[in-house]
Parts: sequence; structure tokens; C-alpha cells
Amino acid sequence: MRKITWAVALVLWSAAAWGMDMEEAVRAGLAAHPSIQAVREALDGAALGVRTARGAFGPAVSVEYGYNRLDEAPQLLGYPAGTRDNWQLTLRVDQPLFTGFALLSALEKAKLQEVELGSRLEYAREQLALAIREAFLGLLQARASRKAAEDSLERLRAHLRRNQAFFETGLRPKLDVLQAQVEVSRAEQAVVAADNAVAVAQARLETLLAAKAPVEFLGELDFQPFSRSLEACLDAALAQRPDIRIAQLAVDTARQEARLAASPLYPQVSARFEYQRSGDDPSVSGDTYHTPSAWQAQAGVRWKIFDWGQTYFTAQQAEKNVRRLAQEYEALRLEVQYEVRQRYLQIAEASKRLKTAQDGLAAAKESLRMAQARYEAQVGTNTDVLDAQAARTEAETRVIQALADHRLAVARLLAAMGEGRPSTP
Repeated sequence: MRKITWAVALVLWSAAAWGMDMEEAVRAGLAAHPSIQAVREALDGAALGVRTARGAFGPAVSVEYGYNRLDEAPQLLGYPAGTRDNWQLTLRVDQPLFTGFALLSALEKAKLQEVELGSRLEYAREQLALAIREAFLGLLQARASRKAAEDSLERLRAHLRRNQAFFETGLRPKLDVLQAQVEVSRAEQAVVAADNAVAVAQARLETLLAAKAPVEFLGELDFQPFSRSLEACLDAALAQRPDIRIAQLAVDTARQEARLAASPLYPQVSARFEYQRSGDDPSVSGDTYHTPSAWQAQAGVRWKIFDWGQTYFTAQQAEKNVRRLAQEYEALRLEVQYEVRQRYLQIAEASKRLKTAQDGLAAAKESLRMAQARYEAQVGTNTDVLDAQAARTEAETRVIQALADHRLAVARLLAAMGEGRPSTP
């Protein structure tokens, strides 16, 4: 644990010094977040549970040492028959021979629980990796939106300066200046809101990384194509999703629990060995009335043949639980396939929206250029320029949103396929 802590500290220190991209952020978060460490501790505990279940197969050794003092020495027909002080030491060894498969089922159950917790660790890593990617892309989107807001503010300020110049020369009315000032004020508020959105996104990402100091995150909100077929994505999801493995392991564990519930239906066979020493002093070395040592070995069978159906119905209930979990497993597989299709379609939708948004942005830029040229030539109106400016800002926002949606859809599809987490812890 100490080595991991130092490694995480080194990664975050390096990130603070040189910056961190999205995949580096994912690895750092997986190494540092307490939720992952909690599952690791549970996994270590499950490994100990396997050792506990395996230990039940061996003999149990116990020692008893006791002292018993009577009010008077025992007598028989007036003759001494014992001592007032009685000491006894007993060594007992119990060995189960057959428990109706209870011990074997308990061991298999413990092993399955360990494997299940390993899958839960992978599932937790998958979910955290997705959360970090979503937060990282949210930060990139916030930065891009802030840049668009700042550019819009600069264009509006430039237009305000032109209006003031035209007004001072008598070419434009005061109304044009006032309208431009109103739009500049709105743009300034938009920049303030964008700055806050960036700060909030930065804080969220640093929280997911459990960072103790500010971290510089690197990256741009660019387009990254996704070319895999839907069939390949579906096959990968069914083969790799940790939650599918967890559901299957739950069914297997329930089968072992059903065997445990049915174990009292079988005879229970055990063996015992006892070695005793007794005497009238703590050395238990024997005396006239105590044999110094004695031993005995025994084997026995215990079989509960009737309990008004308690064991039988408990076993049947456990079998029903197996069938319930099996149906839930099949339902989960259906939901996983739906989720993959949904994410795949979202990628296609975002790609189409991005294309139309980029075309719209190109048209909005040209429209703004023409409106500004007409305004400067005194053949266009101030409203035309402001409307064109608003249209360009809106078009830039649509492009940014489409880019972010595409990147998010890809990240969510990879998570739905079980491929969102790094291959190494």
C-alpha cells in the first residue's frame, strides 16, 4: 500500500509539473481513488475467506485444563474412594469425514466469491474510468465554450468600436452604439459563466483523481473516428463486461449455496480422538485414584432423518434462487446488448450532427463577414450584424456540443463493451 501511495504521489506531482492528458488522468484516478482501494481490500478479505474455508477440511485441535474441588473426599463403605482436589488435562482432535458436501460447497463458494470480487474490482475500475473520461471531456468542452465566448466578446467589442467611430462621424445613430453595448454586456456575462463552468469541471476532475493539489490537464476537443461494426461491439460486450461475469458468478455461487442447504439431508460422519491426563495436583501425573493417562478414539454417524420438511424446503428455496439469478443473468445480457446498440447509434447521430453543425458554422461565418461588410459600406443595418454574430456564436456552440457528444458516445460505448478501463491496474 505504501508503494502504491508513493507511486500515486509521484504521478500527481508530475502532472502538476508538466500536465496530464486524459488517459494519464484515468490511470492516476484508478490508482488513487478510495472507492477502488475499498474494493481491493474486500478482494484481499475474500482471499482470506478461501483459506478459512479450506482450513475447515483439517482436524480441529482443542485443549482443556480444569480443576474441581469437592467439599470432602469421596468415600465408599467408609473407605476413601477419591480426592478432594481433582485436576484434568484433555487433548481433543475432531476430524470431519463427510458433511454432506457442505465443506466442499463452502470452499467452492468462497472461491467463487473471490473471483466475483475480482470482477467487481474490474467493474468499479470501468465505472470510475468512464466517470473520469466524462469529467475530462466536460472540462475540454467547457474550455472550448469559454474560448468561443471570448471570441464572441472580442468580435462584439470590435463592432462596438466601429459603431462608436461611425456615431462620432455622424454616420450612425446613438441607438446602434447602445445596442452594441447591450450585446457586449451579455457576452461579458457569458464569459463569466464560461469561466465558472471551467472551474467547476476542473474541480470535479481533480476530485475523481483524489488530487491534493491543482493539476494541469492537457487536450483538445477534437474529432476521433470510430470504425468498429455493431456486431463486433456486441460480441466484445458479451465477452468482456465485468457485470455479466458478476451475474454468472452469482448463479454459480447460488448453486453452491443450494448444495449447502441440502447437505443436512446426508449423513454426517466424523471422528474424534481424546487424550486425558488427571491427578490430584496441577502436574496431572496421576495418583491412587486417578489414572495418569488415557486415550480413546471414536467415529460416529449423525443423520437427521425427519424435521418436518425444514431442510427439504430450504433446499428447494435455494434452488429457486438459482433459477431466479439465472433469469436475471439472461435479462442483463439483453440490457447490455441494448446499451451497446444505443451507444453505437449515439455515435452515428453525433457524427451526423457534427457534419451539419460544421456546415452551419461555415455559413454563419460567411454571413457575419457579409453583414459586417454591408454595415461598413453603409448599406446594412446594425441588427443584421448583431443577428449574424449571434448566429455564429450559436453555430460554434452546436459544433462544440456535437464534438463533445461524439467523444462521450465513444467513451460510453467502450465502457459498455468492457473496454473502457486500462488493461493494467
